[in-house]
Amino acid sequence: MFLRYVAYKKSWIFLFLALLVFTDVLILLDHGIAVHASSVIYLNVLFLLVFAVFLIWRYKTETKYAAALAARSQEMHEDWLETLPKPAFYPDEVTNDILRAADLFYRRKLSDVKQAQLIENDFTSSWIHEVKAPLTAMKLTIDANRSDPAIRKIEAEWLRIHLLIDRQLHMARLPSLESDYVLEPASVRRLAAEEVRDLASWCMEKNIAVEFEGEDAEVVTDRKWCRFILRQLLTNAVKYSPEGGIIVIGTSVTENGNAVLNMKDEGPGIASHDLPRIFDKGFTGGNGRIQNAATGLGLYLAQTVASKIGITLQAQSEPPNGTNMRMIFAAKNEFEAIRRGMLT
Repeated sequence: MFLRYVAYKKSWIFLFLALLVFTDVLILLDHGIAVHASSVIYLNVLFLLVFAVFLIWRYKTETKYAAALAARSQEMHEDWLETLPKPAFYPDEVTNDILRAADLFYRRKLSDVKQAQLIENDFTSSWIHEVKAPLTAMKLTIDANRSDPAIRKIEAEWLRIHLLIDRQLHMARLPSLESDYVLEPASVRRLAAEEVRDLASWCMEKNIAVEFEGEDAEVVTDRKWCRFILRQLLTNAVKYSPEGGIIVIGTSVTENGNAVLNMKDEGPGIASHDLPRIFDKGFTGGNGRIQNAATGLGLYLAQTVASKIGITLQAQSEPPNGTNMRMIFAAKNEFEAIRRGMLT
């Protein structure tokens, strides 16, 4: 920083050196002034020493505010405005005023954006609830006419619409997940079975069988959001499974007390270069482009929710031998820390 300060003050330093040289030339050329050469050298050294001390003093004084700002920029906190150093000079005061004005301006902009987002979320939620009414009526009609083969096809399409609306509703609620989070004991297999039952018509349309294996495990989790994660994984498994395929859902408990759910399908699998990016927002991968039906949101939303409620998602795949999605639940003694973290 000292070299930058010297470069900033180069005009002042040049002026001082120019005046010193001018004084020396004036003494040498003016014969009316009798001064020994040693005295001129002594005078120059003295002036340079005094100027060096003055420059160092001014450097420490004038750069104190800038140094404090630079230190705070390395670790920015929410209360950074309250920790701003006190300005000592007019340029520092101007900088301080600009920072405070910018903070106020962007706080207002952020407040406007949040307000607009809340209005949009409320509108989306309202629209979804309005749409649910005719969907419920359609479901009652479907249940009353299951003997008609055409109704089965309609039910499969109804299910796709229901899943899309349900995902949109969860997306609207995602920013407020912390306030809609309830921990309770739950059976992993039962949660998975409930999702399989809801997707039964889609599985029957593609003649896909779902098998359960392994020992059941009880976890402490939020049932609604955990089922949302399972729904995204299961819809992907059904979507990419071939006609007549099998989806195997296995549950187990590790030695550390972590419950694990594995969901294995017989789809085309995920290419190795796509695997690290499947949880990125908007990423569809090679399979999504081929089928032209992927949005790149399902696994992203699943990962977002999982990270908030203490579930780890992993994917394993060896094309063309299908994909194995794994849900690893936090051990029971870890949930209190998760709950406290979400409250704070």
